[in-house]
Amino acid sequence: MAVQIVWFCRDLRTTDHGPLAAAVASGLPCLYLYVYEPEQLQAEDFSTAHFEFLNRCLAELDDRLRQLGARLTLRHGRLPDVFEALHREYGIIEIHSHEETGNWLSYQRDRRVRAWARGAGVRLTEHACNGVVRRLSDRDAWSGIWKQRMRATLIPEPARVPQSPDIASLAPLTVQQAGLAPLSHPSQQTGGRTQGLAWLQSFLETRGLHYRSEMSSPLTAAESCSRISPYLAFGCLSVREAVQAGRETLWRLRTRQQQGESLDAAWFQSLASFESRLAWRCHFIQKLEDEPAIEFRNVNPAFDGLRENEFRPDLFHAWCESRTGYPMVDACMRFLQAGGWLNFRMRAMLMSFAAYHLWLHWRQPSLFLARLFLDYEPGIHYCQCQMQSGVTGINAIRIYSPARQAADQDPQGEFIRRWVPELDGVPDEWIAEPHRMSRLQQDLFGCRIGRDYPLPIVHHETAFRSAQARIFAARSTVLARQQSASVYQKHGSRRRPMNDPGR
Repeated sequence: MAVQIVWFCRDLRTTDHGPLAAAVASGLPCLYLYVYEPEQLQAEDFSTAHFEFLNRCLAELDDRLRQLGARLTLRHGRLPDVFEALHREYGIIEIHSHEETGNWLSYQRDRRVRAWARGAGVRLTEHACNGVVRRLSDRDAWSGIWKQRMRATLIPEPARVPQSPDIASLAPLTVQQAGLAPLSHPSQQTGGRTQGLAWLQSFLETRGLHYRSEMSSPLTAAESCSRISPYLAFGCLSVREAVQAGRETLWRLRTRQQQGESLDAAWFQSLASFESRLAWRCHFIQKLEDEPAIEFRNVNPAFDGLRENEFRPDLFHAWCESRTGYPMVDACMRFLQAGGWLNFRMRAMLMSFAAYHLWLHWRQPSLFLARLFLDYEPGIHYCQCQMQSGVTGINAIRIYSPARQAADQDPQGEFIRRWVPELDGVPDEWIAEPHRMSRLQQDLFGCRIGRDYPLPIVHHETAFRSAQARIFAARSTVLARQQSASVYQKHGSRRRPMNDPGR
C-alpha cells in the first residue's frame, strides 16, 4: 500500500494549507503526520511552555482532521529516520510540506530530508508559506512578491480528506516523556486554532481600536495588541488570513463611514499599523531564510569580537532573575516569565539593557528570551536581538533608558508596583529609580535599597556613555561601513534609502 504524507511542522491548521489541499486533490491514501523530534525538544531555544502550547495545537488539529474523515498520526524520532521506517513498511509516494524558516536544527533537518527523499526516490513537494520566499534572488523584488501572496485567495479547508491508512500513532508525549521540566508558570494563552481565531476576532472587533497608540506601554499593550503572534508562530493561523481579515474589517469600516456613520479614526490608523506589522514580520523572517547563520553569527562581521570576550555571567544572571535594580527592567522580565508575552517596545528595552548597559553579547540573552517568548519566531527573534544590540550596521542605535521608559510608559508606576511589589510603598517620584532616595526616605517608604530591592548592578550614566562610545567607534570604521553596505544589499528594507537617518 503506497501512501502520501502531509508533514505538519509549524503549520498546525487545515485552512489556507497548501500541502493538505494538494494531497487531498490527488485522491491518494494519505497519512497526516507530526513528528516529535528529540533534538528540537531538547534544543536551547525550546521550553516547556512551547511544548504545552504545541500539544494543545496538535490535539485540536487531530480533532479537526477527525471531523474531516481522517486523523493525525504522531511519531517520535529523528528525521529522516521516521520517514525511512514508514517508507520501508508502506511505501511513500510523495511528502507534502510547507517551506519552513525555523532554527538551525530545522534547517539541517530539512537538508537531511531532501537528501533522503532524492536517494529514496520519494517526491518531496515543499509549498510556499506566507510571504517568505525560498531562494530569493533579489531583495528589491521581495515586497512585490509579499503583496501578491497576501492578495491571493485563501486556500479553503477541504470538505473531506482521504482516510489515513491504519498506521499506529503514538499518544501525545507528556512533559516527562519529552524530557522537560514541569511548567512553573501557566502561559496566558493556550494553543490551537480556535483560540487564535478568537484573539484575532476580538482584536478586529473591539480590542484593536487604540492599537497604534497603546502598543508601546505594558499597561495597555496586553489588551490592545492582537496577541495572535503565538498562533502565527505555530501555524494555527496563516499570515495571509490575518492580513485579509484586517483588510476585510477595514473595508467594512470604510463602507459604514461612506454610508454616513461616524467612526473613530483610530480604527483606520490601527488597522494600517496591524498590516504593517504583519509585513515586517515576514521581512525579518526573510533575513533568516536568506542567511540561516544569523542565529549564531553577527549579521555584520565587522562587529565580531565587540562583546564576545567580555561576557559577565553575574550580570547575565541578575538580568535573567530580575535583580538588576532597574524597576522597569525587572518588572518586564517578571511579567514575561509569568505569562510568556511582552509587548515589542519592552522586549527591545530588555535586549538593549543586556547589550548596552551590561555589555553582554546577544547570543545568551537571545536564547533565554527565546525560551520565555511563547511566540518565539527564530527569524524575527535573532534579527531583533542583533538589531537591538547594534551589530547589524544598518539600523539606528537605540540605547533605552529604563527610567525614561518608566516615565513614558508607566508614569504612575502601576505596572512596576504590580510586578515589583517590593516597591509598593515608594511614591511616583522615585518609583523608576528608587536608589536615588535618601536613607531616610527609604525607611519612610518601607523599602531599603540593597536589602528589600537591589542596588543597580551598573551605573546608568556610566554604562550609557561607555556603550555609546564603543558602539559608535566600532560602527565608524571603514570595514564596518563596507560590511554595512553589503548587509543592506542583502537584508535591508527597501522602503527608504540607506542613508535615511530615520531608518
